[in-house]
Amino acid sequence: MKSVNTLLFTLSLLLLSEITNAQNYVNTAVSNPLVTQNVFLKKKADQRLPPQFESSKTKLPEPLWPKRQDVIRCYWKTWKIAFSNLHGVTSENHFISPYIDPAFNHHIFMWDTSFMVLFGRYGHNAFNFQSSTDNFYNRQEKDGYICRQISELNGDKLFEKFDASSTGPNILPWAEWEYFLNFNDEERLKNVFSPLLAYYQWFRINRSWPDGSYFSTGWGCGMDNQPRIPNGFSNQFSPAFMSWIDTTLQEIFAGKTLIAMAEKLNRQEEVKDIVTEVEQLTAYVQHQMWSDQTNFFYDRYRDGKLSNVKSIAAYWALLAEVVPKAKIGAFINHLENPEEFARLHRVPTLSADNPAFNPDGGYWRGGVWAPTSYMVLRGLTRYKQDSLAYVIAMNHLDNVVKVFNQTGILWENYAPDKVKGNDHENLVGWTGLVPISVLFEYVFGLRPDVPENTIVWDVRLTDEFGIKKYPFKKNGLLDFWCAARKHSTDKPKIKIHSNVPFVLKLIWNGGSQLLNIKPDKSKD
Repeated sequence: MKSVNTLLFTLSLLLLSEITNAQNYVNTAVSNPLVTQNVFLKKKADQRLPPQFESSKTKLPEPLWPKRQDVIRCYWKTWKIAFSNLHGVTSENHFISPYIDPAFNHHIFMWDTSFMVLFGRYGHNAFNFQSSTDNFYNRQEKDGYICRQISELNGDKLFEKFDASSTGPNILPWAEWEYFLNFNDEERLKNVFSPLLAYYQWFRINRSWPDGSYFSTGWGCGMDNQPRIPNGFSNQFSPAFMSWIDTTLQEIFAGKTLIAMAEKLNRQEEVKDIVTEVEQLTAYVQHQMWSDQTNFFYDRYRDGKLSNVKSIAAYWALLAEVVPKAKIGAFINHLENPEEFARLHRVPTLSADNPAFNPDGGYWRGGVWAPTSYMVLRGLTRYKQDSLAYVIAMNHLDNVVKVFNQTGILWENYAPDKVKGNDHENLVGWTGLVPISVLFEYVFGLRPDVPENTIVWDVRLTDEFGIKKYPFKKNGLLDFWCAARKHSTDKPKIKIHSNVPFVLKLIWNGGSQLLNIKPDKSKD
C-alpha cells in the first residue's frame, strides 16, 4: 500500500510539473536595443484628472462663419462630446497618461487614437490629447511589438502578438509628425522616435512577405468587413496570402515619416535600411499592385493576380507619394466619378460599382468614415490637388452637419447615398476630424508648418469666416478673419492678429502672396 501511495504521489508531482511548464512558455522574443531608449516604459503615471468642457471652452479655438451657424453648433458639440470621453489613469489599467477614449467598447485602439489626436492637437491648450498615444508606447514589448487594442478596465492586451490581427495600422508616426508640425516639440519627437522605429522594425520582420510587401487582416487593417478576401479564408481574421495595398502603402508612408524625423534629430544612420526599403516597396507597388487597365492600385493575390475590389485602401498611395505624375490624373478621376466614389456623401470606403457596395453604408462596404476621408484629403494636398480636396471637404462637412441638424449627434460612419448616420452614436472618437480638422484645414484652408514658421491660408470660401485663438507653436495664439467676397478670384480682405511672428502664404483663386506677420499687430 505504501508503495502505491508513493507511486501516486510521484505521478502527481510529475503532472504538476507538466502543468507548470505549460504555463511558463518559452519567450522567444529577441530584444531590440531601441526599446531600452523608450522613456515611456519607466514614465511615472500622470494622476491628474482631465478637465471638463465647461472650464476648457475658453481655451479652444473659436471658429466664425456667420452664414453657417449650424456648422459652428456642430463644432462646439464635437468638443463637448470629446471632453466627455476623456479619462484619467487608474490603478487597474496602469496607464501613464490621461487620454481620449474612442467611445466604442472600453478599449483603446492604435489607429483610432492616432486619428483622434489629429483633431485633438487643436485643443492642446485645454488638454494634452497627444499624450493619449503614450499609453501604447508604455506597453511596448522588448522586441518592439505594440498591441493594437488595450483594455481601459484592466490594461490587458487584447491580442497575442503573433495573431495576424494583433497590431496596426502603422500610422503612429503620422500622428506624431503632425503634432510636431503644429508645435515644434523636439523633446517629444526625440522621445517617440526610438519606440516608433523599434515598432517599425518589428512590423517589418513579422508582417512582410518574402517579396517585401506587407499583409494584415480585416481586423488588423481596421476595415473589418470589406470584400477583399478570396473565398476559403476568413474575411476578418486571415491574411489570405495577399499583399495588402493599404498595409504596404502605410509602411512606405511610415518609413518616409521616420526618415523625416531622423533628419530633424540627426539620426539618419539609423534609418538607412528604411530608405532602401521605401525605394524597393515604392517600385513594387507601382509595378506589381497597379492596373494599367483600370488606373488603380489593388491587393495582390499569391498567384500574382490583382484583386478587382476598388477600396479606399488604395488612396494611402497619395500620402505615401507613390503615384507617378503621369498617372495621378487617372487615379484621382475615380474620386470624381459618380459611379465609383463621388456619391451623395464623399468618400465611400468601397467603390459603388462593386456588387457588395451598400448604399446605406454597410460599415466598410460603402460607409463614409471620418478617418479615411481625412486621409484622402491630406493625400490630395500632397499632390497639389487642393481644388478637389476643397470640394470633397465641403461635401463631407455639409453631410455630417445635415445629419447633426436632424439628430443632434455625430455618428461612427455615414451612408454614402443618403443623409444618414450609422452605428455608434456620439462617436467622438475620430468623427471629430470632420467638424474640427476638415473645417480648419480644408474649408477654412489653414495648414501650419511650425518648424518652417509658416502657415498656408488657402482661401476658397467666399463667405465671411475666421478663427480666434488658433494654436501655433508652443505659446502662439492667432486670430484670422476674412471678409465676404463676390467672386473666388477676388483677392481676400483679411485681418490677422498674432502674439508670435510667422510667414503667411495667402492663396486664392486669383493669385498668392507672402506676408510677414509680426506679433501684436493686425495685418490687412
